[in-house]
Amino acid sequence: MSESVSTMRAIPAQLETSEISHSLMDPFGRAITYLRVSVTDRCDFRCVYCMSEDMAFLPKRDLLTLEELDRICSAFVARGVRKLRITGGEPLVRRDIMTLFGSLSRHLDSGALDELTVTTNGSQLARHAKDLVACGVRRINVSLDTLDPDKFRAITRWGDLAKVMHGLDAAQAAGLQVKINAVALKGVNEDELETLLEWAHGRGMDLTLIEVMPLGEIDGQRIDQFLPLSMVRARLAARYTLEDLDDRTGGPARYVRVKETGGRLGFITPMTHNFCESCNRVRVTCTGQLFMCLGQEDAADLRAPVRASESNDLLDRAIVDAIARKPKGHDFIIDRRHARPALSRHMSVTGG
Repeated sequence: MSESVSTMRAIPAQLETSEISHSLMDPFGRAITYLRVSVTDRCDFRCVYCMSEDMAFLPKRDLLTLEELDRICSAFVARGVRKLRITGGEPLVRRDIMTLFGSLSRHLDSGALDELTVTTNGSQLARHAKDLVACGVRRINVSLDTLDPDKFRAITRWGDLAKVMHGLDAAQAAGLQVKINAVALKGVNEDELETLLEWAHGRGMDLTLIEVMPLGEIDGQRIDQFLPLSMVRARLAARYTLEDLDDRTGGPARYVRVKETGGRLGFITPMTHNFCESCNRVRVTCTGQLFMCLGQEDAADLRAPVRASESNDLLDRAIVDAIARKPKGHDFIIDRRHARPALSRHMSVTGG
């Protein structure tokens, strides 16, 4: 890994963060300080709320190279992004992905970046946990919706819960702080959210519950999966003492402290209570499309300017112009009258 990392670190001087100090501000006065980057649309699971079972993935030639991903991430860091989250698909299935983490870690070393992190399904953690820590990753999110092996297989279609649990053991042994992300699914895992909560907090892990979002065609309808977290919170509040917190981790979750467990519980509610007013995030896909809003179709092509010139002038201009178009918020709707997804692209393409 060290040879590949050193090769990627030998990038032109104009890419280094010390060259540009201009911050990114959207039309509504929100500073853009958080970039989520999808490094692949591929995944070794086929979760029922995320993908169809028979997915057609992008040709590899359409994907940004690791060097191009590094260059785009570095351009954002140079303009004030303080947090980078690597996502997918499943990011840890991307070939040689640790060379990207290793290269981006230079921004942690320089102080230009506060946090480099990853969202994963946990399937590859046993192999990569120690290397992630070596690259400066301190916190990770692991997507896990159930502790029942049969239900886990049904939700993920291809997943092995025991492999994920082994990965969680490896992550915590390596010193990574783990947060569990669970999508609340009506009639699927709603009866075990308390179990997930006590299990996660018992292992010293935060838990964040997430509402289903209408992204991409799946098998079935999301209205049949949708469970409002307002209802979930009311149910949990009848059993636990939930104390509101002002904590922010750079993302959209609103947190409470569960007095009985001592742990932290987050709610991400794009449907019942959107979080757009404080949005500080943009997303880059594995093909170089910059989405200013997860819930809108408008995007800017960053791949073309990256490949058009070794200078960053075109890339910087494309980023600035795109942020100037960032909308005030999204328009997600899930009901029987809106059976089709709000957007055609799958979550695995945009990177969450």
